[in-house]
Amino acid sequence: MERPWSLIATCPMGLEAIVARELKDLGYDDVKVENGKVHFTGGPLDVCRTNLWLRTADRVLINMGQFPARTFEELFQGTKSIPWHKWIPADGEFPVEGRSHKSQLSSVPACQGIVKKAVVEQMKENYHIDWFKETGAYFRIEVSLLNDIATITLDTTGPSLHKRGYRKLAGKAPLKETMAAALILLSRWNPSRPLVDPCCGTGTLLIEAAMIGWNVAPGLRRSFPSEHWPLISKDDWEDARDEAFDAVNDDIELQLYGSDIDPEAIELARAAAKSAGFGKEIEFKVGALNRVKPEGEYGIILTNPPYGERLSEQAEVEKLIRQLGFIMKSLPTWSMFSISPSKQFEHYIGRPADKRRKLFNGNIECQFYQYFGPLPPRQDKNTTTN
Repeated sequence: MERPWSLIATCPMGLEAIVARELKDLGYDDVKVENGKVHFTGGPLDVCRTNLWLRTADRVLINMGQFPARTFEELFQGTKSIPWHKWIPADGEFPVEGRSHKSQLSSVPACQGIVKKAVVEQMKENYHIDWFKETGAYFRIEVSLLNDIATITLDTTGPSLHKRGYRKLAGKAPLKETMAAALILLSRWNPSRPLVDPCCGTGTLLIEAAMIGWNVAPGLRRSFPSEHWPLISKDDWEDARDEAFDAVNDDIELQLYGSDIDPEAIELARAAAKSAGFGKEIEFKVGALNRVKPEGEYGIILTNPPYGERLSEQAEVEKLIRQLGFIMKSLPTWSMFSISPSKQFEHYIGRPADKRRKLFNGNIECQFYQYFGPLPPRQDKNTTTN
């Protein structure tokens, strides 16, 4: 199938390789990674598929053009040379957002204004009208300047892909769904193994694990502005959604358990799990960390413990991490994974991590601490243990 468009999957720093692996698993083998972006090519159906399936990316953008822009005239002419009328209908709404880094054109509002003017002028020449009402489909344009090179993109996604559509209410300091999915993919969890989050908050890690376990496309419950674009047909969206619905495997038994000391957080977790279709598949309960006693063998503890942003909370955070260490000692066949900004995490746990990975939870620099237990013994040649 022809894949004529230059596409970009954006993501937080540190997750590029995971997004690239997701794209390769979806059948895109021409991926190219740079900071915060993964480039690939595709057509209309591919825009639909990647918006529905990517778990760890933020957005899917169409790269409309890239050119040197050291002056406003260069920015104007480069933008105007793009065939906007083939993308945006006469009634389309096309706001412009921007960013600039290490470039002579450093005023972002001025760059946005130039790009908007250039798009309008190009559309005037082709639609032969002087005024655009902008009451139709939504086309968010972004101009990004880096080292005097302008990249102009169209956003196919709208609200970030972490907004899955199942969470109606948010608790305090939630882990983004995209980051939660990344942590699960970085762990060695699969549905044959118990997964426990003893600091589960509003349940994001466990809900994302359930979606992965049943192969549920994370974008199935939401909409996208590009559903109303003339160059992406309703048939493409219907085909992509049919493919995603057919791929769901809800016959798999899940072993997902979450607890938290905050009763309100647990209520939010249960409501979100029910909304996502996993009301009976995830067991949530109110309880302190020192009461957690996971059952079974070769399970995984995966958690995002409180960070303790205030000095008065540091002692409590230290206590929680030490408790995780005590739990680990009682579970010799289990693995444990935790994301934390604490520089003393390994000291409090009582042993160095087998592996660490730098990640950003929002703007907070963290380490993903990985403690590997033994892999489960193979049952037969069809058993997956990784």
